[in-house]
Amino acid sequence: MPEEEPTGLDTGVRAESEVKISDEVIGAIASTAASQVQGVAGMSSSIVGDIGGAILGRKNPTKGVRVISNDSEVALDLYLSVRYGARIPEVAYKVQESVKKSVESMTDLKVTQVNIHVQGVTFHDQGSSDAHDQ
Repeated sequence: MPEEEPTGLDTGVRAESEVKISDEVIGAIASTAASQVQGVAGMSSSIVGDIGGAILGRKNPTKGVRVISNDSEVALDLYLSVRYGARIPEVAYKVQESVKKSVESMTDLKVTQVNIHVQGVTFHDQGSSDAHDQ
């Protein structure tokens, strides 16, 4: 009987390994997913985050996202600005769905919460934009 060729599958005992995804990566995924939803004008951040980024001289890819995670679950708070004329509840729902789908598919973590905090409305007037707080 001919000898079987190796299939490339390891049938031996494997050592336990772990992949840890940083909160910054999760935040960047969530921020990107939220920004792509129609009606979202941009992500907002706290004044502390803006000052810290300015002092360190770097842009914050997780701007407007707070991540609380453990080994298998993650909860997210998103702070965003909505375009004038958009239906805020509809935009919030679409952001929740988009963020949940993106984070779960890319990280295999279970998203338990996506809390949306609308920080303002962006008005467009002849090509310029001003953010006004509600």
